[in-house]
Amino acid sequence: MEYKKLIPSFGCRDGQAVILDEGREYFSDDVVTLSRYYSDNGADALLIRDLSDSDEDHERTILMIKEAARAVDIPILAGGRIRRLEDIKKYLYAGAGAVFLDGSNEDNVDLIKEGASRFGSEKIYVWLPEIRYLERAEEFGQLGASGAILYDCCEGEKGWPGQGEDPVTSRDGICMVLSGHRHIPLLVYCDQDTPEAAASFLRIPTVQGVVLTVPEEYEGNCMNLKQELKMRGIAVDTFESEIGWEEFKLNPQGLIPVVVQDYKTSEVLMVAYMNQEAFDETLKTGKMTYYSRSRQSLWLKGETSGHFQYVKSLRLDCDNDTILAKVRQVGAACHTGARSCFFKTVTEREYKKTNPLDVFEEVFDVIKDRKEHPKEGSYTNYLFDKGLDKILKKLGEEATEIVIAAKNPNPEEIKYEIADFLYHMMVLMADRGISWEEIMEELANR
Repeated sequence: MEYKKLIPSFGCRDGQAVILDEGREYFSDDVVTLSRYYSDNGADALLIRDLSDSDEDHERTILMIKEAARAVDIPILAGGRIRRLEDIKKYLYAGAGAVFLDGSNEDNVDLIKEGASRFGSEKIYVWLPEIRYLERAEEFGQLGASGAILYDCCEGEKGWPGQGEDPVTSRDGICMVLSGHRHIPLLVYCDQDTPEAAASFLRIPTVQGVVLTVPEEYEGNCMNLKQELKMRGIAVDTFESEIGWEEFKLNPQGLIPVVVQDYKTSEVLMVAYMNQEAFDETLKTGKMTYYSRSRQSLWLKGETSGHFQYVKSLRLDCDNDTILAKVRQVGAACHTGARSCFFKTVTEREYKKTNPLDVFEEVFDVIKDRKEHPKEGSYTNYLFDKGLDKILKKLGEEATEIVIAAKNPNPEEIKYEIADFLYHMMVLMADRGISWEEIMEELANR
């Protein structure tokens, strides 16, 4: 099923998030905090407008977008200060899923085509500042834009082409115009952030989503707004169980145990229990809610501590008697303040780790430790002492060795050379201050 999207929007100036509301601007949380909040609470994407007035502030905005892209699991649409192909590249390399260019600027016509050719059509959107620019949507689509963002749906003095001098100002009139549009998928700014207003746009086939400032009554929570839209028959992406509660095998108390893991690392965080009410509330809110056996009541994890668990997935085991939850854990999972409840070692033996990320992190930790605490006779310290040029020379040599080994029918040689290359690459990462997490985030955005 193709879901309609809810896309919170804010600007960025001086490194801070700026909320645009009815022509007024006011500063909100920092960009990363606000982005993560929307991502955790049901947003399908984010739209960030670069409101910078200087090149220096523009570079600061690029950095903010980069940090936001690392912090969230949803796409970011970014734009607002694009003058050349290099600007498109900066936004995309910072982690934006796509960029938007102002369709009212004739200088951008060639840039839309150039950007789509260089980075792919799916990376390019066009910004339509007024509804009258919708008449050029077909042209923009032919140039390579994959979608349009219609900002001001209420036409001004000139009126809509073909409508005489009367401006199109009512929502019904706007929807009528949009319903006749077939040329390019649309994202429409919703100036009234109510379920009724959002639903009226989302019912239009070519409107893929609404861009909005989530109203205060929903506490910035898109998941709450989605529940209202769902009741109005709008297909939105919420948590829906593919297995009915009646199929769950419960314990004598009518409960089912839940094993909770970190969604990125698979670290086991805790074990708790759910009854049907807790399960339903978890699906509705996207936050882990449990049943307390001691208090005989529901409890929202993090309600008092702020250490919420945001749902990423729920799975049922083969016997239908245990749920496995993958979550984004805020802070500590354990009431003791520990990240995980499972911090007491009962017994343990040494074993060889084979999980790739675990191995990479373990080797990388040793390399970083050598950098911080040099050890005499260490080859790693020899590379650090010789400096960047030596590290790059060795990395180049190892890359060449991989190419040579690949022509050898014996697979053992290429495995050895790839391992050698990865080691020297990690030395370079440590020297340049780059982490595996940053590499994984970049790969995930490809």
